[in-house]
Amino acid sequence: MGFCPCFGFSKSKKVKSDHIKKQPSYEQRLGTVSKKSVDSRFKSAVVKDGPSAHFSATFTYEELSFATNNFRSESLIGRGGFGAVFKGKLESTGQVVAVKQLDPSGIQGDKEFLVEVLMLSLLHHPNLVNLIGFCAEGDHRLLVYEYMPLGSLEDHLFDVTPHMEPLDWNTRMKIAAGAARGLDSLHSANPPVIYRDLKASNILLEDGFNPKLSDFGLAKFGPVGDKSYVSTRVMGTYGYCAPEYASSGRLTIKTDIYSYGIVLLELITGHRALDEVNGHQEYLVNWALPLMKDHNFSRLADPMLEGKYSMSVLKKVLEVASMCLGENANSRPSSSELAQAMDYLFSRKNESKKVKNDCAKWPEIDFSPSDTKMILDKDLDRDRAVAEAKVWGVKWRERREQIQRSISDEDKR
Repeated sequence: MGFCPCFGFSKSKKVKSDHIKKQPSYEQRLGTVSKKSVDSRFKSAVVKDGPSAHFSATFTYEELSFATNNFRSESLIGRGGFGAVFKGKLESTGQVVAVKQLDPSGIQGDKEFLVEVLMLSLLHHPNLVNLIGFCAEGDHRLLVYEYMPLGSLEDHLFDVTPHMEPLDWNTRMKIAAGAARGLDSLHSANPPVIYRDLKASNILLEDGFNPKLSDFGLAKFGPVGDKSYVSTRVMGTYGYCAPEYASSGRLTIKTDIYSYGIVLLELITGHRALDEVNGHQEYLVNWALPLMKDHNFSRLADPMLEGKYSMSVLKKVLEVASMCLGENANSRPSSSELAQAMDYLFSRKNESKKVKNDCAKWPEIDFSPSDTKMILDKDLDRDRAVAEAKVWGVKWRERREQIQRSISDEDKR
């Protein structure tokens, strides 16, 4: 699989790392964990050229209960695999925060809670959510984050209501570039950190639509030394999970790159990674890939964009997505190459004529069958895939156009 020369993509070299001591079991209750018991591997893991680990503050359950008005429904701002998320205000500082409360019956437990506390105590970057502190009092498990006023990318990209302003192209590219930088900060850590749960709902937005990656309960340290992968049970979210990881449990940093490619397709198309159409579950890649192979780029663009984007830049972003979703994981770009590419594409945001001229001199890349087929089943009949894609596309486009008309009617009133 070839890489775009203008981005300088090349096969990533194996990450080298100093010897890391074997970490103890995470199954212990966090209530008994102190700084002294934090594993040496976490102590030595720092972001490249970054600050030393800063352990987050601890809060009592009473403090956080008071901050969130006793976790009442009016303070509830979201719910995920970890549990409910509440908006609160710390009495001691007056800071507005988001408090995640572990659901004892939820899919995540003490292990994921501990991982998130330790990861975010070690990893600091403008595109990673800031962990302020936590509570591990008795059976209570709570995480306290900076409050992200604009919610998640998922909130703004899908099911846009008439009173909402759809994300424009420049904002989408800003989010894509910031998410790539956040991912690169994880992969550049020593040892590298594999996110394992990159998706639209985990990309939070602060004022100005600056993105920050969140929810690190499933994160794992990447392979070190001579190892090329980490063997683990398959965890993540349907629609975003790399096929080689789903089939083998072999986890690498290129697993995250695949997930990023799915998010990039979501930003371009307005489709969910996995959606229900006519009572059937449809994967975004199964709809998008035949259109990409046929160079039917205009049909891939979200109609909410109203054509306000450069076709040349759209093609280049789709090429980046194609490389991220490559069937051969080793041929996918590294996170640093990805961040560089997306920063460049975001910089092409103004004056469509200028963008067009700049892009005209970029080398063209053909979508070869091996590149664009990606994770479509090898025995999948292409005609059937195209037919299903057309049906889904028509239904989806009708729904989006209906929303657009509602927005237009609302503006006229």
